[in-house]
Amino acid sequence: MTDEEFWRIYNFIKSRYGIDMSRKKEIVEGRLKNYVSNNGFSSYNAYMNKVEKDFTGALERELVNMLTTNHTFFMREFEHFDYLRQIVLPQLRQKEERKKDLCIWCGAASTGQEPYMLAMLLKDFFGLEHSMWDIKVLATDISTEVLQQAIKGVYEKEQIDNLPEHWKRRFLRSVDYGNRYEITKEIKDEVLFRQFNLMDPFPFKRKMHIVFLRNVMIYFDKETKKELIQKVYDAMEPGGYLFVGRTETIDRNNVPFSLIQPSIFRK
Repeated sequence: MTDEEFWRIYNFIKSRYGIDMSRKKEIVEGRLKNYVSNNGFSSYNAYMNKVEKDFTGALERELVNMLTTNHTFFMREFEHFDYLRQIVLPQLRQKEERKKDLCIWCGAASTGQEPYMLAMLLKDFFGLEHSMWDIKVLATDISTEVLQQAIKGVYEKEQIDNLPEHWKRRFLRSVDYGNRYEITKEIKDEVLFRQFNLMDPFPFKRKMHIVFLRNVMIYFDKETKKELIQKVYDAMEPGGYLFVGRTETIDRNNVPFSLIQPSIFRK
């Protein structure tokens, strides 16, 4: 891969998805090399010519799937879920008691563990009241490939080991002789998966009460982060909560939210 070819791919991805891969030439080449070779392209430029002329968008989606890393797991940064249970949900239950309406968005859903955990927590917290509330988790990701896995909701036994036992008993069922487990229909019905590019205008008709945008802004430069956070702020209810990854750095001087504690913000 020549420098010119790399920067062409970089600019394509950066302009459309905000993802900054300026220091990841080796990764970009490593993930595309076999694909370009196996599909008969004479060069990376020849491949990009095809991508840019494919008006169906299929090749572009495939390129994004190959270049984006999706790594998540159940119980990741569980402190956020504890804070939801102890602080956020009691506040919102009281605030929205009349409407009984909560809007929750997981903006980097990956293979589904995070939105499914949110749905489990909501079922657990509201108990018998849950059916009286309009509570859905909107789960979006840029990658169609991981969303297909998320919708299936099937995980290896080792992947669910750290979940609370009562969640495993209630919200998962054994398949493949106990080697894998599937999320129950009860939880699947509470999560709406959609492909979405965070750089696009937000299509939400209602304001969000809770937004999980964890471990995705590490791929964005400072200006892109600032613009994205402002869009999230504008899409949220007053008093709503934003959760970001605990290792993510955000310039607090450019954040319209109030900092509650590291990685937790409130409008």
